[in-house]
Amino acid sequence: MEHGERPWGTYTVLEENKSYKIKRIEVKPGQRLSLQMHHHRSEHWIVVSGTAKITCNDREQIVNINESTFIPMGATHRLENPGLIPLTIIEVQSGEYLGEDDIVRFQDDYHRVDNGEETLP
Repeated sequence: MEHGERPWGTYTVLEENKSYKIKRIEVKPGQRLSLQMHHHRSEHWIVVSGTAKITCNDREQIVNINESTFIPMGATHRLENPGLIPLTIIEVQSGEYLGEDDIVRFQDDYHRVDNGEETLP
């Protein structure tokens, strides 16, 4: 099972095949992922613990436990934990290519570039 540590928290791949990937994503309180988009996949996010603040294109929404949202392919999006406890979501990716390198970052609090490496501030 693939597991990754990031400045904002962790992700674990629960299941994957050629056309979909299922991840558990945990975001630390007060942290957020980069403002990003994907060329080859869409994502469904289901909140299972905590509260998510989600940006999708020009829309922001709060998503609570047992609620979900859809991120279309090509949409600019961000996941944020505005709460005091860890945020856990289940992410279901679907598309023609599901590699971690299918990411275009527009803004990143941790100075990462598209390949995941850090840059100097």
